[in-house]
Amino acid sequence: MTDPLDDDELVAAIDDRSARGIAAGVGRLVRSGAVLPGARLPTVRSIAGRLGVSPTTVSEAWQALARSGAIESRGRAGTFVREGAAAHGPSRYRRITRGPGVYTQDLSTGVPDPALLPDLGRAQALSAPGDLTTNYLDDPVDPPLAAVLADRWPFPAEAMTVVDGCLDGLARVASVVVRYGDRVLVENPTFPPLLDLLGDLGAEVVPVALDGAGPRPDALAAGLASGAVAFVFQPRAHNPAGVSLSADRAAQLAAVLAEGPPSVVVVEDDHAGDSSSCPLVSLGTWLPGRTVHVSGFSKSHGPDLRLAAVGGTGAVVDAVVSQRRLGPGWSSRLLQRLLATMLTDPVTVHAVSAASREYGARRSALASALADRGVATGGEDGIYLWVPVLDEQAALVALASQGIGASPGSPFASAPLDRDHVRITAGLVAADVDDLAEALAAAATAPPAYRRR
Repeated sequence: MTDPLDDDELVAAIDDRSARGIAAGVGRLVRSGAVLPGARLPTVRSIAGRLGVSPTTVSEAWQALARSGAIESRGRAGTFVREGAAAHGPSRYRRITRGPGVYTQDLSTGVPDPALLPDLGRAQALSAPGDLTTNYLDDPVDPPLAAVLADRWPFPAEAMTVVDGCLDGLARVASVVVRYGDRVLVENPTFPPLLDLLGDLGAEVVPVALDGAGPRPDALAAGLASGAVAFVFQPRAHNPAGVSLSADRAAQLAAVLAEGPPSVVVVEDDHAGDSSSCPLVSLGTWLPGRTVHVSGFSKSHGPDLRLAAVGGTGAVVDAVVSQRRLGPGWSSRLLQRLLATMLTDPVTVHAVSAASREYGARRSALASALADRGVATGGEDGIYLWVPVLDEQAALVALASQGIGASPGSPFASAPLDRDHVRITAGLVAADVDDLAEALAAAATAPPAYRRR
């Protein structure tokens, strides 16, 4: 056991004396490593007296920290920082990107097919640098790109900015909206790095179940009743499930949100962007003042662009812009000008559209071949297949023995799922579909005896 946390140290870390602010202050100490696992916290009455607040306020803060896994009560012995509470980093992300070796056919990566990406050289030749900024305080969005984004945005955005990819956008929006101990509604399953970053913020993830039309309204309603501050979801080409939101389902979700607390922020992660074969349906159509939409261009136009747009409710987007002023300031104007050219050049637009159709055909072909072998994958969009298996580890080992890499399904779960899965990047499968389907179908039924010890 480490030494008790000093009252003065804790009080100095708290600049907001609400329950949320107290939890956030303690959370910062824990995440930074200033307070070590095993340290005993001062008593509720002691801290309440030092801060000039009621014991109830401190108790609420302690409860929020306990729910997020940062601290634990040991009865009369006191309240302590939990072992592992300061751990951070993309642990789930590492699990889906770090395989046991080099595969003959690596379908674990989740990356687009380089052969289907548009020609950056053409866009570079067409793109005129023009009057790029020389002022650190200029608007973070290059004017030509701003005009293009405004035309294609799914609802009228109060504010807009450009960041370094979808995950950067999600992280920055979350850091504005979420505080330590807050509850956040997240699809189950979902993209593992989202769970990582929410964990680093000390948020409590509340799972929202999916079906073939998107997040389920009943699950969303139940989650809202928990007191969540945000709902983060993927409107199309869901990673990993391949689900795209239908218009009817979107209207149902918007109605549920409208009946809930008006403070809940809706965050849409449209990571697939133009690589998707389904039209975008945004909750911002119904709830523009509460929605922040993140639109990615890496899957469709090239990972090396590292660009995504964030637009929606001004209070959140403006806070993201202010936050970035203290770091990168803005994303490269050169890359923004290049993206603006790619979004308006007819040849590039045609190439991206053709790639979208090809991804859809590849996904459909592999899903159909698996269905013929008794393996139903579900979903209809994107570059992924969410394959149900008898045992995750056994399936991964069975596939690896044939030189095929797949992602484990468990890191995608925001709560326990009803069965094991693996994720396959179907967008990379351009040939030998039947052979791959045979291997996947066999792996899907591989018994747990294959599990590594």
